[in-house]
Amino acid sequence: MSKPVTPAQNTQVVRTTGATQKKTKATLKWRGIDIITAAVLAVACGLIFWLWNMVGYAGFTALDTLTPGFGGFVAGMWFLGGTLGGLIIRKPGAALFVELIAACVSAVLGSQWGVSTLYSGIAQGLGAELIFAAFGYKKFGPQVAVLAGAVSGLGAFCLELFTSANLAKSLEFNMIYLVCLLISGAVLAGIVGHLLVKALAQTGALDRFAAGRAEAK
Repeated sequence: MSKPVTPAQNTQVVRTTGATQKKTKATLKWRGIDIITAAVLAVACGLIFWLWNMVGYAGFTALDTLTPGFGGFVAGMWFLGGTLGGLIIRKPGAALFVELIAACVSAVLGSQWGVSTLYSGIAQGLGAELIFAAFGYKKFGPQVAVLAGAVSGLGAFCLELFTSANLAKSLEFNMIYLVCLLISGAVLAGIVGHLLVKALAQTGALDRFAAGRAEAK
């Protein structure tokens, strides 16, 4: 027969639950250092995007000429901002923020896609953001990084059905393109993003973040 719970024990449970909830809210609240780091990270990713606009687009065109849809294999580098933002900042909105601001930087520096670059930043950032949110902003391992990168590709695919008129193209093209985007996002944004965070953590640059402390254990 179990012992009855006393009022004092009930009070302790309530206090413990309340303290846990407060701690969770504090963990998910943005700090000043989070905002500054996210902005710096976004600018760095924007520079990467801008460079990839030339190198990656050349590869995109070459692969698409070889087999329509294969160009998606090089697109993952444009999804890197969302994955890095989520893995490093680990706060709601970080993936979307970094990917969108990076897209803005790329557009300002000069992008062949003009203002539609911003739409891509939103769609790709939301893709990554949904994965981190699905895990409650509590899991950030390589599997989560791969999923975030892949779903960023899904976001890009959905957007381009309309902005690139892919909806009017054949089902075969769209299926090939979708698979290539998912693979590219998983590898170039997910795996590469995860490895970059590990490398940064080892330098001590992320010591003020959970990402850095996790790698130090």
